[in-house]
Amino acid sequence: MQIPTNCTIPNDEITYEFMRSNGPGGQNVNKVESAVRLKFDLKSNSTLPEDVKTRLFNIAANRITKAGVLTIVSRRSRRQDKNRKDALKRLKELIEQASRKPKPFKKTAVPLRSKLDRLNSKKRRSQQKQLRRFPLDSE
Repeated sequence: MQIPTNCTIPNDEITYEFMRSNGPGGQNVNKVESAVRLKFDLKSNSTLPEDVKTRLFNIAANRITKAGVLTIVSRRSRRQDKNRKDALKRLKELIEQASRKPKPFKKTAVPLRSKLDRLNSKKRRSQQKQLRRFPLDSE
């Protein structure tokens, strides 16, 4: 499988398991194994760069087993070949998403005018509350 990040995944690193799909299927629902479970071993893969692997682990953390195998299940169609293509497409989309580097976070400073406005409003509120106090008897 060719990925735009200038790397290819050999077909022998991707395994498929077929199973019966739930949902509509007519008379064949209990006979035909049309659902597909795609398994891709991330830990033993040598073609993906390490930074892409780590981002992929973060993106698809709930789909990765403890052994480092990414699992994608597709049962959208009633046909096995369509489900296989759909699972491959979803794997490709995940890898493309992981290959995009995130923008660096830039911490923004609070503008000086906002700080001054906040302090002035606190002063005004404090003065308003002081005017409500009972006057002290100095006599």
